Amino acid sequence: MAFTRAFGGAGSALATPLFRRYWIGHTLATVGRWMKRTAVGWLAWELTESTSWLGVIAFADLLPTVLLAVVAGAISDRFGFMRIIRLSQISAAILAIVFSTLVLTGWINIYSALVLTFLFGAVESMGQPARMAAVHALVAKRDLSSAIALGSASFNASRIVGPGIAGALIVWAGSGVVIGLCAISFGAFWLILRGMDFGEQSSKEKKSPKALLADIRSGIVYGFTEPGLRFVFIMLAATSFFIRPVIELMPGISARVFEAGPQGLSLLLSSIGAGALAASLWLARRGQTAGLTKLLISSTIVTGISLMLAMQFKTIWFAAAFLAIMGAAMLSGNVSAQTLVQNSVASDMRARVMSIFIVFAYGLPAVGAVIMGWVASYAGLQTAIGAGALFMLVFWVWARPRQSAMGERLEAERPGHQ
Repeated sequence: MAFTRAFGGAGSALATPLFRRYWIGHTLATVGRWMKRTAVGWLAWELTESTSWLGVIAFADLLPTVLLAVVAGAISDRFGFMRIIRLSQISAAILAIVFSTLVLTGWINIYSALVLTFLFGAVESMGQPARMAAVHALVAKRDLSSAIALGSASFNASRIVGPGIAGALIVWAGSGVVIGLCAISFGAFWLILRGMDFGEQSSKEKKSPKALLADIRSGIVYGFTEPGLRFVFIMLAATSFFIRPVIELMPGISARVFEAGPQGLSLLLSSIGAGALAASLWLARRGQTAGLTKLLISSTIVTGISLMLAMQFKTIWFAAAFLAIMGAAMLSGNVSAQTLVQNSVASDMRARVMSIFIVFAYGLPAVGAVIMGWVASYAGLQTAIGAGALFMLVFWVWARPRQSAMGERLEAERPGHQ
């Protein structure tokens, strides 16, 4: 009780044993994912010293989200989301062991790294909707908001801790050891999940592939014909395409722009994560929908300006400070977009529309990373990134006059929306 009083809603959610165990395991696995991404990014740079390849590797990691997100939720509903999470974690652990072995034995090359990265992305994308759904079954309704905020906080804390650990270990032991340690974190989450049972039942309903495709189509049509949702997706697409790919290009930025190596990579990625973590904690404390449309629109201009300023300084510590601001604004826009979608979507369309959100938030950056990496190989990293930042200002100019109308549509309570 004292813990609950001290930490409010977060303490209440963590006082639930099943959720507490799930949250600890999920946090360990998330740290492992960021360690793996950092190690693979640096490995790709060591193998090729090519910004184009950095973009391709990022594309391979995120492309499965575009391809699989819209069907992953339906599969989880049919077979039970805890089963899908367990399968995704043990598969990720096995892939990490294979990846680590190839690196440590010297048999790795950029093409095998590409294939393994794609398989990692496929496993992650199939488990992602199930991981989002699990929280709803693990806590009481009154604790749901706090539980989601805790998930966001642990994700962003992992963006600091994971790259920090990976950057230090790459210097000391190499990428192969880091990827091997990731297998341990994935396996630990799998072991925790094996001990969790709350009577989940898989769906008895049999749906033909044609029926599933019809459901997917109706969700897409609804998402893009409802004006408020369409506005949110456009704003989310701008950040995902022009800002988010910078994270995948960080190995090249650290090496070429700041001449800082893996230590610099760790600092830059951790700075983005620190800003995002601070924003997620602030939003959890804020706890209201009103004003999120303004925050979503404002985030576009803040991310654009802070990213442009970060690329103007040759001192990595100045760049890290502006990247922290960018991370806070990017997270604020993402959480605002997700909350506005959840608030305004019809209840019978929620899962399908959220699958579109996943594609835009996590899949579209893959396309942006390939294009930005290709542009950077000809025009230079700073030019490519600066152009992306400039486009964010254009989107802000487009969105600002629509703020009032979209706010009324997206933030209002509607009958039939739960």
